[in-house]
Amino acid sequence: MRHEHLSALLDRALEQQRLRPLDVAFAHFLAERDAQIAPALLWLAAMLSRQLADGHLCLDLELLPSLAQEQDWPEDWRVLADALRDGDTMHLPASPLLAATSNGTPIDAPLVLDGTRLYLRRYWNHERNVAQGILDRVTRDEAPAAHFADELARLFPDATSPDWQRIACALAARGAFGVITGGPGTGKTTTVVRLLGLLQTLHLRGHAQPLRIRLAAPTGKAAARLNASISGQLERLAVDDAARAAIPAEVLTLHRLLGARPDTRRYRHDRRNPLHLDVLVIDEASMVDLEMLAAVLDALPASARLILLGDKDQLSSVEAGAVLGDLCRRAEAGHYDDATVQWIANTTGDDIAAFVQTDAQPLDQRIAMLRESHRFGATSGIGRLAQAVNTGDARAALALLQTPAPDLAWEPHGDAGTLTTLAIDGSVSPHDNVGGYRHYLEWLSAHRPAAHAGEAAHADWARGVLQAFNRFQLLCALRRGPHGAEGLNRQLAAALRARGLIDGGHALDNPGWYEGRPVLLTRNDYSLGLMNGDVGVCLRLPVADGSGGTRLAVAFLAADTNHEDGTRLRFVSPSRLSDAETAWALTVHKSQGSEFEHAALLLPHDPDGSAFNSMLGRELLYTAITRARRRFSLVGSAAIVEQTIARRTQRHSGLAARLAPHPAAP
Repeated sequence: MRHEHLSALLDRALEQQRLRPLDVAFAHFLAERDAQIAPALLWLAAMLSRQLADGHLCLDLELLPSLAQEQDWPEDWRVLADALRDGDTMHLPASPLLAATSNGTPIDAPLVLDGTRLYLRRYWNHERNVAQGILDRVTRDEAPAAHFADELARLFPDATSPDWQRIACALAARGAFGVITGGPGTGKTTTVVRLLGLLQTLHLRGHAQPLRIRLAAPTGKAAARLNASISGQLERLAVDDAARAAIPAEVLTLHRLLGARPDTRRYRHDRRNPLHLDVLVIDEASMVDLEMLAAVLDALPASARLILLGDKDQLSSVEAGAVLGDLCRRAEAGHYDDATVQWIANTTGDDIAAFVQTDAQPLDQRIAMLRESHRFGATSGIGRLAQAVNTGDARAALALLQTPAPDLAWEPHGDAGTLTTLAIDGSVSPHDNVGGYRHYLEWLSAHRPAAHAGEAAHADWARGVLQAFNRFQLLCALRRGPHGAEGLNRQLAAALRARGLIDGGHALDNPGWYEGRPVLLTRNDYSLGLMNGDVGVCLRLPVADGSGGTRLAVAFLAADTNHEDGTRLRFVSPSRLSDAETAWALTVHKSQGSEFEHAALLLPHDPDGSAFNSMLGRELLYTAITRARRRFSLVGSAAIVEQTIARRTQRHSGLAARLAPHPAAP
């Protein structure tokens, strides 16, 4: 194929939205740097760029036939792929822009072929560095301190065997790297607080200075939630005052911890200027992408301990990679070896022999899965639905949805009117009003303080408004399109105005802003101390000069250990929020790290069942379900529910192979 023919092929792919403008531009960029480059390699480069946009770290050439079938490739794409095959193997044409990894020399080429996986050099380096950083810690055992078992027993006085929180605590304290995974309500935060109490208590027996512990999360919202949770846990922790005082309640975003530099991919802390800490705990690790974890490991002192918390079954990060999923791919079956089983028996008294596997790997000995939910009991519809979805049992999931349950609601034939009623009233049944956005907006109006009530009264009111808004959230799978967040936000704002629940939003000083408007930040703003993912609500407040005038301000709750609930209130002028979008409807991805009393999910509606969006998968549905604490509502046909549960998202990556006993050669 000649270059002009390839250019026409790429243009057609762009028109058909199989490739993005960035993907095609990348192929043209490479062609400008190597006039002799084979067109097939340029096509693969465009495909690799598209793979990264879909969250994959690489393009696995062995999977091209399955990609062709899954994505229904056009004939000219199939011809290009076939031309690269030499018998049973793929053979890429040579180019100075493509490097293989076998010679061990530094690589300057933008494309790297590692085995059958094609990478951009940057992600190839990230993957190798993350694997090496984890393996260096996995292979480092720490001798148990004196009285280890006694302190563990004191922290878990009423545990029954096997107690996976106690087991997880012991395994994480055993070495320099640990992962604690589990679904909602399994006690990940409780476990890590006791773990920090254990580590600090044992350390203070032999050292004058306590361990330097830092807590972090990927987003501001996740950081605030962990902050509030840990603040409450510390009060009940069974350790002495010195150990308790040395456990921080403050949780930072990873960007703030590393010292992000605006408008760059670099951080203030790296291997030349490492973080000053002994223990780092990262919550909501499923949201951490490969590049971010590479930055964390680069800045982490070699002697420091790293502990990851998260739900392995949730959606992976928005950016490329599925790090927690790769780490925990064998967690369900344990894969412990005899030495770990014996150490756990001697240390905790727990018997985990049922989780021994003959192919146990060193990484497996650092991972613990919490298996009992304390939020969702055996009769919980939400808990059982989440489990059915997670195991791929569509029949059981549909049976649960069809059976009346106080915490589940299903609208298989919902239309725009159904959705609007659900979002505003919390239910489509007049006899089952559980509170939607109407409840929140009416609370805002009914509890508004008098204009002269003072700052403290208005601050308390603003906190109450934020709490009322957090009771309900409409979720959707997509950002764009007729069932995407952008269109739904416009639709719901119009419906709320029509019902007189919000005003027109035409303030002269702040066009587009109106009281009650919820907003989600889409970018970190260090000058304001607000992070990507933070949610605020626009409120009308009295002007401080006593003139009787009012102003619009957006109220946010930010993490703050000095406040009794671990948060502080912040008012920001709308004119300073250039990177904010309306949040009546959120994508499931944007909702991660949050919980709501009632979460409602809209799945894309396809009348004839012929189209299925590749964004849908059981991880998305599971994540949406587990955002709900008390009630979950689903709008979507039985066919789309079945298809969603049947599809498991697989992100292409070489990280799992590198973490195996004999990883790919660097």
